Amino acid sequence: MSERKKSPWDQGLDQLLGALDSLGTTVVLTSQTLIWLFRPPFRVAQVIRAMEFFGVQSIFLISLTGMFSGMVLALQMVHALKSFNQQGLVGGIVAVSLTREISPVFSGLMVTARAGSALAAELGNMRVTEQIDAITTMGVSPIQYLLSPRLLAAVLMLPLLCVLYTCVGLSGGYLVAVGFLNIDPGIFFEKMRQLANGDDLAMGLIKAATFGFLISAISTRQGYYASGGARGVGEATTRAVVQSAVAILIANYILTSLLTEGI
Repeated sequence: MSERKKSPWDQGLDQLLGALDSLGTTVVLTSQTLIWLFRPPFRVAQVIRAMEFFGVQSIFLISLTGMFSGMVLALQMVHALKSFNQQGLVGGIVAVSLTREISPVFSGLMVTARAGSALAAELGNMRVTEQIDAITTMGVSPIQYLLSPRLLAAVLMLPLLCVLYTCVGLSGGYLVAVGFLNIDPGIFFEKMRQLANGDDLAMGLIKAATFGFLISAISTRQGYYASGGARGVGEATTRAVVQSAVAILIANYILTSLLTEGI
């Protein structure tokens, strides 16, 4: 006898339970990862390699994205502000927009696409080829050896990439506004100094560190528990990218609400 087809209510309930199970697994694994950060032996070499993976290898992508983001933002702002004869404000608007929102969010999304996907795929391959089981057999904690260094590296490197994104974006905005659209450079820098301050930069750095934590937590969870061979690894990688991107956007709204009130 064929199995009874589930109703939409049952299907929705199954999806909800699956999402809660995935969330609980992520929380438990991330908690264990944080605990292992403070227990010897400390894997300094692993942390440095992970920092190179998350940070150094992302420099070109972050720089390219930041340059064109700043250029487009300046171009749009100058044309929008012409209606009010306030083109001189473009420097301050570009600076505030980059430091508060664009730099942390786009840096997080770019690192998710490049490093988060690679991290999930690497751990997934290690799981399905039983390399993680081999590490456990040797008496080494795979969480301490594989996950903790990557979590720490992501939290440390995302704020630095955010700063790089902001600097390159401001350079692109200056190039378009001053070089192509004839905005006075003195006014550009003066408005940037007046409108942007340390609180804006602090907000961006806090967001970037949080996004780095989320990217690492979600990507490692998906890769660490991957199953089903090559297809399962591919699906885990896809879930890691999608869930990380969604988590970044949700966290961005929450942090913006909290930090704006604080500032």
